[in-house]
Amino acid sequence: MRPHRRPVPADPRVRALVAQAANRGAMSRRSFLVGALGTAGVGAVLAACGTGSPSTSASSAQDLSGREKVVRWANWTQYLDQDEDGTTYPSLQAFEEQSGIAVTYAEDVDDNDAFYGKVSGQLKNGQDIGYDIVTLTDWMAARMIRQGYTQQLDRSRMPHADNILPNLADVDFDEGRLHSLTWQSGFAGLAWDKEKVPGGLHTLSDLWAPELAGRVEVLSEMRDTIGLIMLDQGVDPSGAWTDDDFHAALEVLREKIDSGHIRQVRGNAYTQDLASGDAIAVIGWSGDITSLNYEADGRFEFALPEAGGTLWSDNLLVPVGSPHRRNAEDLMNYYYDPEVAAQVAAWVNYITPVQGAQEAMLAIDPELAEDPMIFPTEEILAGVRVFRTLTPDEEERYNGEFLTVIGA
Repeated sequence: MRPHRRPVPADPRVRALVAQAANRGAMSRRSFLVGALGTAGVGAVLAACGTGSPSTSASSAQDLSGREKVVRWANWTQYLDQDEDGTTYPSLQAFEEQSGIAVTYAEDVDDNDAFYGKVSGQLKNGQDIGYDIVTLTDWMAARMIRQGYTQQLDRSRMPHADNILPNLADVDFDEGRLHSLTWQSGFAGLAWDKEKVPGGLHTLSDLWAPELAGRVEVLSEMRDTIGLIMLDQGVDPSGAWTDDDFHAALEVLREKIDSGHIRQVRGNAYTQDLASGDAIAVIGWSGDITSLNYEADGRFEFALPEAGGTLWSDNLLVPVGSPHRRNAEDLMNYYYDPEVAAQVAAWVNYITPVQGAQEAMLAIDPELAEDPMIFPTEEILAGVRVFRTLTPDEEERYNGEFLTVIGA
């Protein structure tokens, strides 16, 4: 999420990923030296979070997939497998060859709120926003589905979608997964420069050590930063916490920003600050740190705090006005093939939602098949929580207060 970027049901447990798949032609991200990592802004002013519905219903959108063999996909930066030159996407090319559908792929999602703000007016009117698939974090996916801004998927056309992990198959914001499919999941936790923080970080409170003042950054994704602070205060962000609990966590953030202890509140750009040395300890995302380490010879460490980390997911959705729903379904179905899912996971280094991908990963990179940041154990998953789904009123209030504190 990107910031994403960013939930799955509370107390998730992922079962063992077992299947008979292989993908011998794929390339893992460890063999690719990534260029400048994508950046993400803090986001625009929070858009209204009501439960309005579009003037044109999803069911009335005319599907032109039969005669227009195209699909347009908006995703986050560095969130799909690339070739060695960083100019093409091998899995997309394979889909185009197999399906005859041309894909326009754009890294146009920098921040959930900012993206929503750009397209919400068109969505409200049931218009085509220029994308047939958008990739948004659970809480924004929940808003879009609640407002009637997404089309219902024809799961009978998507047999591979049945490979979704059991704990992701039925979520509170989209029962039965009729409007969405998980793209990737990941953890938010602590990350640091091992040379400059030799003792490491074990708790969130370690981030507030005086010697780190002015060299700390936290995420502009409210659910991750506030969620980790809540956990450090003994509050489960996936549970029935109160306004007082939220404000207690927010006050910690406010004090650390006002005192200058926190250098900046960042989206994906925190990775650039770690690489440059401007930041040496952060609240960050698991896959980002894995990717950074490919370039930096393992200079950085990522760990879940002792009190627990947060778990988030990004989702594929078809906007209400898309005229290519069937083409979009074909693309989603393709990425739920375990071999294809493993190819993507080997590059992006986030948690794949597809059963069978771990077995397929053995043919690509056996080391990655054992990476707990891609295929987490039940023990690891027991130590993370998902920020609970907020009501529209809570979402507007809490996000507004958070944006005010971080100066957005």
